[in-house]
Order: sequence, then structure tokens, then C-alpha cells
Amino acid sequence: MKSEKRKTRAFELLMKLGEAHGAPGYENSVRRIFREELGGEASTDRMGNIFCEKRGTSGSPRILLSGHMDEVGLVVQTITKSGSIKFLPLGTWWSQTLLAQRVRIRTQEGKEILGVIGAKPPHLLSESEREKPVKIEDMLIDVGAVDADDLRERFGIRLGDSIVPFSPFVTMHNPDFLLCKGFDNRVGMALTIQTLQLLKEISHPNTVWGTGTVQEELGVRGAQTVAFTVNPDVAIVLEGAPADDLPGIAEDERQGAVGRGVQIRLMDPSAIANRSFAQYAIALAESQEIPHQVAVRKSGSTDARPIHLHQKGVPTVVLGVPARYIHTHNSMIHLEDYLSALSLVLSLLETLDEDKVNAFCSFLD
Repeated sequence: MKSEKRKTRAFELLMKLGEAHGAPGYENSVRRIFREELGGEASTDRMGNIFCEKRGTSGSPRILLSGHMDEVGLVVQTITKSGSIKFLPLGTWWSQTLLAQRVRIRTQEGKEILGVIGAKPPHLLSESEREKPVKIEDMLIDVGAVDADDLRERFGIRLGDSIVPFSPFVTMHNPDFLLCKGFDNRVGMALTIQTLQLLKEISHPNTVWGTGTVQEELGVRGAQTVAFTVNPDVAIVLEGAPADDLPGIAEDERQGAVGRGVQIRLMDPSAIANRSFAQYAIALAESQEIPHQVAVRKSGSTDARPIHLHQKGVPTVVLGVPARYIHTHNSMIHLEDYLSALSLVLSLLETLDEDKVNAFCSFLD
């Protein structure tokens, strides 16, 4: 019964957060959900990161749960005389995924305007031009305006307005597979919120700081100030990790397969996990039979990059829910991977204490 309740709650959070508008620097909708879910306990810093503190029996150690609120998006850069929109990327996009896709533009008044991404039509291109990917700077967004004045006055669109994919949350034919934009990193936000809500069901000694960070997709900016605000003894970064169970990737190189459990990341180019902490997480998953997979990544970066370097250093581990097709309009996750991540986070919070955390940094023993 408890597992079904958690599953239902997870589904609700993933839908609400997945559909929310939250491009880097424009995370208000996600921040609002965080506050609504956790009530008056939420606070923010001057960057826009949001926090919720939950104290345990002794208050120590201080544990940071970090998930970033933002998703890859776009921003209005130019309004043309004909009423179309030129845009810049916020985060990393592969241009080939953008053409003919629908988007939502958030105006300064809070209206959501639907548009479609277009470019010079292929029948007007030469054969050599058709063989080349269209560059983002050669694309435009069409919202159905007749000219620039119409776009500004009737639609209310201005320079700097944020843009995200239009991609409603849906379940696949197999209902454990979920499809939506922004699972990188709305899964991390859902995990943070649901974990904080479930802490009342377990006894734990520590102080848990659940956070939603801003502008991760532009260089993990929010996480830099989060570390100063929380000053954690240990950190768990929660992510929507790129799945690699796809054609073209050898079977024995797949470390982020959808449906095989939470991913425990040992390293990527931006951060090496504290070895003792990572091994502790792996051993805990094994002892509790939590489905999991271990990853050493060739590329990528997370909020762990600035957090693990804070002050004298913070033992940090990254837990990921594998997601196919991240940084596109449609990413796919498996609900059981999310629930595996939730179980491991709760087990870590229940068992970590001051002695264990201090042992993670006993390098001379």
C-alpha cells in the first residue's frame, strides 16, 4: 500500500513539474510548485534558488539534496518586421531536434503563447543546402502575427521572453514509461520534494536541506551560491541522467539503461564522487535490493561541480534517473527507476550520521 501511494505521488509530481515552464533564469513556475508542495517552510536566496530545511533528531550532519529547477530552453532575441521571432538557446541544443517543433513563449504578463519553429522551406534550398543541418541562427518562431507591431501589442511578446518546448506529459502504452519535456531535471526536483515530504515517516539524525537550483544548464550557476547558503557536510545531487541504452551504443558500455534502476555516478569530467560515499551508496543499494547501476561518464556535468569544491570540500554523490532523449522536446523515463532513486535517497538519509560522514574524509586511515 505504501509503495502504491509513493508511486501515485511520484506520478502527480512528475506531471506537474514536467509541464511547468522553467527555462534557465525563468524558473518561477517550478519555484512556485516547490513552495506550494512544502508550504511556508520554503525560502530563497538572492539568485532565486529555493530551500526547505528539515531537522532530524540531532541536527547533524547537514545534508544537501540538490536538484536543478531549470530545463534547456530558448529566449526571444529579435523581433522581425514580418512578426516572426529569432531566438537564442538557453542551454545545449542539437539544432536538428528543433525544426517544426511547437514551443510555448512566456510573456512578461504571464501569458503563454504557442508558436512553431520554422526555417527557409526545403523546396527553396539547393541540393547541397538540404544535406546540411539548419543552424539555430537561421531558424525562426512563427506565432501567427502579421507584423512586429502585432507581435508586441496583441501577443505581448518582448525581447528576453523565455521559451520552452510544448510537450504535454503522457504515459506510453506501457504505463511505467513516461514522456514529457524537461525530465532533465524535473525528476530531480520531484525526488527532492517527495523525499522531504516522506521524511516524517522515517527517523533520521541529520538536518536535510532540500534545494532547487537555478541556471544549471548555463554552467551550474545556482549551485555555487547554494553551497554557501547551506554549507553542507555531505551532498546528494539528484539528476535526470542521459540514458545510453540506444542503437549505436555497445551493450557492455551501457551504464544508464532505462528500467534498470537508479544510476550511481562515480565520475564525469566535472566531478569525481567521494569514493567512500559512493561505495557506501552502492553497498546500501545492494543490501536493500534496490535496483541500481554504476556509471563512469565520459561527458556531462551536474551541480556536483561547484558543490564538491565548497570551502574545504564536500563529499558528494550524484544519483540519476536515466532519461532518453534529454535536451529535446520529448524525454522518456521509467517510473520504477524514479522509485528506486527515491528508495535509495531515503535509505541514505535514514542511515547517514556524523560518524559515517566524517569517515568519508578520513583519507589517512
